[in-house]
Parts: sequence; C-alpha cells; structure tokens
Amino acid sequence: MITRAIRVARVGSAAELAAAALMILGFPVLMLAALVPSVPAFAAAAAVTYLADHYLHRKSSYLINRLSKVRAGLSIRFLIRQLLLILLLARLDLADGLVFYGAVACFIAFYGLQAPHGALVTLIRNRRRMPVATRNVDLAARIRIPDAPPRRLLNRSAEKMLHLDLLAVVGVLVSAATDETLAAFIGIGATIALGTLYVLALVPYVRGSKIPPNADTVLAAVDDWLAGYRPETALYFSGSKDSAYQVNMWLETMEQLDSKPLIILRERAILNNLAPTTVPVICVPGGVHLMNMDLSNVRVALYAANVGKNIHLLRVPTMKHVFIGHGDSDKLASVNPFSKVYDEVWTAGRAGRDRYAIADVGVRDDDIVEVGRPQLAPIQTWQGVPDGRMPTVLYAPTWEGWDGNPGNTSLVLAGENIVKKLIKADPPVRVLYKPHPFTGTVSKEAGAAHARITALVEKAAAERATDARFTADAAAQAQAKAELTRIEARIAQLAGNGGDKGDEAEATRDGLVDVAKHEEIARLRAEWNDAYWRSFGFHEHRVISGAEPRLYDCFNVSDAMVSDISSVVSDFIASGKPYAVTDSAELGVEEFKRQNTAVRAATILSNSAAELGELLSAVRDLAGDPLAEDRKELKQYLLGPDEPTSIEQFNTAVADLARKADTRNVGQESRSAAAAAEATTTA
Repeated sequence: MITRAIRVARVGSAAELAAAALMILGFPVLMLAALVPSVPAFAAAAAVTYLADHYLHRKSSYLINRLSKVRAGLSIRFLIRQLLLILLLARLDLADGLVFYGAVACFIAFYGLQAPHGALVTLIRNRRRMPVATRNVDLAARIRIPDAPPRRLLNRSAEKMLHLDLLAVVGVLVSAATDETLAAFIGIGATIALGTLYVLALVPYVRGSKIPPNADTVLAAVDDWLAGYRPETALYFSGSKDSAYQVNMWLETMEQLDSKPLIILRERAILNNLAPTTVPVICVPGGVHLMNMDLSNVRVALYAANVGKNIHLLRVPTMKHVFIGHGDSDKLASVNPFSKVYDEVWTAGRAGRDRYAIADVGVRDDDIVEVGRPQLAPIQTWQGVPDGRMPTVLYAPTWEGWDGNPGNTSLVLAGENIVKKLIKADPPVRVLYKPHPFTGTVSKEAGAAHARITALVEKAAAERATDARFTADAAAQAQAKAELTRIEARIAQLAGNGGDKGDEAEATRDGLVDVAKHEEIARLRAEWNDAYWRSFGFHEHRVISGAEPRLYDCFNVSDAMVSDISSVVSDFIASGKPYAVTDSAELGVEEFKRQNTAVRAATILSNSAAELGELLSAVRDLAGDPLAEDRKELKQYLLGPDEPTSIEQFNTAVADLARKADTRNVGQESRSAAAAAEATTTA
C-alpha cells in the first residue's frame, strides 16, 4: 500500500511521503494548538512543519510543486503559520501587549522584504541567462563574463529567505511561554536584520562589472568564434530533456569526423543532459538568434530527429541537410514522410533503403545513402556461452509510443509472461531487464506493467540469493565493489561537483574541455563497466535503469535478447547473438516477418511467450542454432558490410555531400553574377 501511495504521490521514497504527510497534518494541529491555546503544542507542530518543509525542498520533491498548483505554495504555508502564531497570542490574551504588535509589524515588514528579494533574484537569473550557451567554445577570450553569484545566495533562495522568520517565531513563542518580551524582540530584530542583509547582498550582482554582457555582444562573440573555427559539419538537435539520449548516441561519431564538427542544440535542458564531448557545442534557444547566426562555413547539417524546430536550419540553402535519425528500425518513425524535406537520408544498410521504397513517402532512392552504424563499433561478436557460466538473457522492451498501437511494446501484454518464463527456465538463466527510458510516460498500463516486472525480477533475485545451488565469490564481489567506489570517486573528482558549478553564464565561460581529463574519464568508465558486472554474481537477476551501464554494455554481457520492433533489435543483430521479438499485435509469424525486416532471423514470440524455449535452445547449443546463418545475412542487409568500417563510410558520405554543397554554392554565385552583369548591360 505504501508503494502504491508513493507512486500516486510521485515522491521518491517512503521518507518523502512521511514528510509530506507530517507537513500537511501539521497545519491543522497548529490551528488547534492556537485555539486551545497551547504554546508547547504549537511549538512542536511548528517544528514539524518547518523540518518537513525543509526536507521536501532539499529532496526537490514533486509534491512541493503540486502544492503550489493548489494554492498552498511555499509563501502561503509560511504566512498561514505566522497568522496562526498571531491567533495564538490573541488567545493567550496578549493582543494588547508589545509582543503582539511587534510580531504583527515584524511579519508585515518581513513580507515587505520578499518583493525586492524576489525581484533581485529574478533579475540576476534573467541577466545571467545567455542568449547562446556554449561548451568547448572559447568566449572568454572575446567577452568578459563575470563569476556567478555565490550559490548560497540563489539556490533555493525563496525557501532560505522565508525560513529567516524562524528566529522571530522562536522568540515570540519563548516570550509567550515566559511572559518576557526580550526574547521576542531579539528574534524579531534578527529576522528583519538578516532579511535586509540578504536583500543587500544581492544588490551588487545587478550593477556594474558583475552583469554579463547583453545579447548583442554575446551573439557577436559567438559569430567571431565561428568565423575563426569555420565549422564544416553540424549536428542539429531539438527535443525534451528525456530525448537527450538521441543526440548523445552521435557524440563519439562527431568526434571522429574528418571535417570540423559542431553541435547545435535548441533547448537548455538538452545541454544540461548532454554527455561529455570534445566537440564544440552551441545551444541557441531563440529561433531568431539561430537564423541570424553566421553558419556560412557549414556544408553538411545532420539531423537526429524530425521536429518542428528543424525548419530554423533547414531554411539555409548553403548547406546540405541530412536525416540520420537516432536508430534504425522497422517502426513507422523510421519512414516518416517529413524525411523528404532533407537533401539526403542516411541509413545503416540496404534495409533502410528498401524500407523507404516500400513506404512510398516521397523519399527518392537517389537521395538515400548507406553509411552503416558507427555507434555499433563497441558491440562484441558472440562466440557462444563461456564454459561454466550461466547464459544471460537481456529483456529490453521499447516504450509504448505516442499512438497507443498495441504492437509498439511487449510490456503490457507479454512482458510478465516473458520474465516469468525466463526466471523459471530449466536449466536456469540470468535475466537482465533494461526498459526504454520513456516507459510509462504516455501509458499508465505500461508504467504499471514495468513496475510489476521490476518487482518480479527483484523477487527472483532475492530468492536466488538464498538458493544453495547458486554461489558467488564474495571476496571478488567485495573487491569489485571497492573498485567501483574508487572509480566513481575519481570520476567525480575529474568531472568536478556539478552541483557547485556557478550557472549558465559561468559554464559557458569555463566550458572548454580538458582533453586529458576527458580521455581519462572515458578510460575510467570502461573500468567502471567491467567492475560493475563483477560486483554481483553471474547468476544474479538484475533490473538496469538509468544511463549506466549502457545498452551496448548489456549486449556484451548477454547471450541472447528479447525485445520489440525498435532500433534495439537492429543494433543487437551486430553481435550475431540469438534474439527474440514479440508479436504483441498478434499479426502471425509470416505477416510479422513480412512487415518487419529485423525479425527475419528472430524467434517470434506470441504474447504468451510459449516460444521462448526455442531461443534458449539456440543459446545453449551453438552448433544446433537453426537461425545462425540467417542472422549473418540479415546483419549485412540491415547494417551494411563490415569493411570499410562504418565511420569510414560515414566520413566518405560527409565529404561527398560537402562537395555537392560547394558545387551548388559556386553555381549559385555564378548565376547571381551573370544575372547582375546582364542587368548592368541592359541598363
């Protein structure tokens, strides 16, 4: 029941739920204590509400945001507590005393300080929000960007300001309990003095040298940097913070380009969730700013998603525009009719070309280029299950999608059946469950199924931990966990404490990557991944959520996979390992294979998952695997040849298209010059 309440309230833990309940119940208790009246009861209830409020803010609880939506926001809660304190004084027959009038005057004056405080905080934040935020772009040599205000001044500023009333409240309660006025006026004076000092501490950051340059100056500096750097290939991306993985998957490819790369983002949330990279990054939230930016040296623009804001760059005729997507699958999104706005569409292999031909959405075959999938380089080729090790099966379902199609994900109709059969398999296998990061964002049913599957896997893991048949090397696991701790500490040291980083302006100024640190972090992350898999038993079921370990790392430790129609299947085929795909829409095996190229070498599962035995047999008997040759053929069809490598194919495609852009631009200049000359002659 508690788990369900946590899910409904969307809080992170039972402690958050308890704090929220105590805070909400604390205010009726405050009112009763004021009416009785009882100073000790009021003081106890006030302490509970203060502490609970502070705890929820420190945890950035979702419930805090919801309270403000129902007119029970932070300032209202503090005001109600102060009004109830005044009521307490009145009920104690202190309405004619100096403490009563002092408290009233204090709280009025204190709220009078809220306006300049809030205005200053807002002004500082707005002025320090850059029109263009950057990483790996040297703006510090071109413009002066002052240090950010101390974090203690702006972080949770409203909460900090309001909590200064605690001194006055304590002083008034002490005076009410002892009939001594001194404590009240000491507390009142301290609250007003500290509130005033807080406001005064903010004033320097809205004047003089502490103000960042204006938008025109910043944009001119960015254009100056662009003129010097002369980027040739740009990766353009727009989306919500949850879609950051779609651009992150292309970062290593951009770093390996032969031409000068540039990443253009449109949302600050994406910039804040961007993985570390050595490529220059420009985040331009404003469409007008982007359209006025000097990108005349860019010859190839790459688009990882079909979104409305793409039009702001698509309008530039001097560059060639390419849709590269964020995965290669048989989903309808892979043949979006919007794709015909691009000069070219790049696919991994022949399958992508055929997919567009069958869909007939207006993308010409001449405009499709097969470039492989550079991201798949880390995926290891399967050599069979090592001797003495239990097979590992990865269940990596996709999410429910926007259209409610029952065939999108196996989670709702088949997920529990799949996991139950895997954890009960005989001989046993290990189960890794890694859901799509968007799971449950649209469908409550999918979210509920995910929760049930998570519970199934965790319960099975707990039961296996007590099963005498499965033993683990405790010393080796302890050593691996110690390595994880050491590596994580070193990565945190190298990356710095992001929470203490100034703000957007300061991050833009100091955003030049340290290449040596970047390379060391990459090496440490590889070591972390190795230690992670050694930190628990080879037999231990696992739910894997979050960014680490990455999906491809899960591929490499697995011997088979169960998934849905998505790019995950196409990527997994690069490993050559057996895989199964669920026909959640119940099209039937033949029709399912006809419609979905990537499943032609798969074990097809019904929603009952009765066919899982075929997959497990293929994993256990490499020589008797009936689909091994089919997978080899399908791999080349979907992902292209192994030679030349994908990154070589990608670089060749970039260079070829850049030449086309140059040819177009030279021709356009010649035509413009000829037209001008003809106009002059005619005149």
